[in-house]
Amino acid sequence: MVSVIIPTLNEAELLPDTLKAIRANRTPHEILVVDGGSADETVAVATEAGSRVINSLRARRATQMNLGTKCARGDVFFFLHGDTWIGPHALRRIEEALEQPAVVGGGFARQFRSRSLLLRLTCLLGEWRSRWFGWFYGDQGIFVRRAIFEQIGGFQDLPVFEDLDFSRRMAQRGRVVTLRPKVVSSARRFAARGALATSVSDVWLTVRYLAGANPSGLARVTIDPQVKK
Repeated sequence: MVSVIIPTLNEAELLPDTLKAIRANRTPHEILVVDGGSADETVAVATEAGSRVINSLRARRATQMNLGTKCARGDVFFFLHGDTWIGPHALRRIEEALEQPAVVGGGFARQFRSRSLLLRLTCLLGEWRSRWFGWFYGDQGIFVRRAIFEQIGGFQDLPVFEDLDFSRRMAQRGRVVTLRPKVVSSARRFAARGALATSVSDVWLTVRYLAGANPSGLARVTIDPQVKK
């Protein structure tokens, strides 16, 4: 069984479509929504949809996802953002990939729900990055065998780049794969500054992180609504 773990904070608007997309998959699965104290109807939406709701005392994705794994029953963990939609065969694609013993996990190619040519380009470059380096971001959907997750100690307690850090450590344990069809992620985080400015900022922050900058300092300049400063 695949345990789909979704960290949430005020996701009532987009979460229904995310849950509907997951339920369209026939592969055996469970959905765990780990909420970080939403002030909207997120918990009610998740409960009404039949998801298991877990309340986290801390609104930080790393903390929430680690908590979700402690309550999960599956032997595969699939971490998904509340504003990202998967296809009806995505969970089956995960199972097929993990039928290969050498594969420890991976993620999906991604596209944004936007007509921006720039965002399409960034997604193509992101897929190249994932295929060549095994680096994945959370809005690509990251999956991993439970045993591997436990071996590497789960997500580190980072305010940002917990996904990149995790995927890099996962890739050291075996082969990782990039799957299609693509997942579709909301483009809402590009609304404040625009696609160009946000993309340039993303690249610059990633370069600084890879160069050894403190993630806590980098978190102060991110506009991600789920990062607590």
